[in-house]
Amino acid sequence: MKIINYRSKDHVRIGCVIGNYVIDLNRAYAAMLEAQGLAKANEIADAVVPANSLSFLEGGEHTFLEASKAVQSIQKKELTPDQSKVFHEREVKKEAPILNSKKIICVGHNYREHILEMKREIPKYPVIFAKFANTIIGPEDNVPLPSITEQLDYEAELAFVIGKKAKDVAKEDALDYVAGYTIVNDITARDLQRRTIQWLQGKTLDGSLPMGPWLVTKDEIPNPHQLEITLSVNGEERQRSNTKNLVFSIQDLVVFLSGIMTLEPGDVVCTGTPGGVGVAREPQLFLQDGDVVRIELEKVGTLENRVKTVRSMAGVRGK
Repeated sequence: MKIINYRSKDHVRIGCVIGNYVIDLNRAYAAMLEAQGLAKANEIADAVVPANSLSFLEGGEHTFLEASKAVQSIQKKELTPDQSKVFHEREVKKEAPILNSKKIICVGHNYREHILEMKREIPKYPVIFAKFANTIIGPEDNVPLPSITEQLDYEAELAFVIGKKAKDVAKEDALDYVAGYTIVNDITARDLQRRTIQWLQGKTLDGSLPMGPWLVTKDEIPNPHQLEITLSVNGEERQRSNTKNLVFSIQDLVVFLSGIMTLEPGDVVCTGTPGGVGVAREPQLFLQDGDVVRIELEKVGTLENRVKTVRSMAGVRGK
């Protein structure tokens, strides 16, 4: 499934994308139960297939299975927008597939070509840092360009989302703890990043983690280490690689991170960026007002955002 958070009016709910349509998973499940003659279908649906994405992930494999049954039930009929459980894509706004994540863990220096262009040595252990929930924006939002930085840079990345509680995981079991995959752009203010030996201030600007366009469940991508990834700015290709070039695989990262901290459903792990970042180019190329940044990740989709100068967060969300 391609799982999204969609906004309709003032409400954000979990859905999935089928063709040009968005199916509300919670309401579709309730409708299926009602058709089966079950009493209190809405109450059961709220417990089994919650409308909140983090609660949905906490439901684990059982919730995914029941949601899949609901989608199949809807697909048996002709998909027609009903403003309740089925919408045409243009009728709703796609938000990031994960909102208010408890942990956003990023991996630096995880593609060999990026390590070389940054003049670093291949690390013995994953280089990790954090971003926070304030950085998350969706596939239809603008990337804010605030006056505090003059060196806003792009970083195309595959991200994976944790699907169940993980602590001290064995490598052979690691992918069992992954719910699915999405695209992120680890927007970085290079001038802020390099002011001190700690990177955090350059990585945590409001709206600096575009995410989407959806979360592709892991059953659709059995091998996440053979995916082409590209990034372009205004149609000019800047980054191209394949996830086979990761220094530390997704299994490695689950093992390493779960040995340090308990991973929870909804935690996002950004796996690192390939070579070609703006700060390493000659001459350096940083993002400017109006630039369109497009990331394409094989089997996952396309994430495209426009850069827009802002003076406050009021200008961040929406076009």
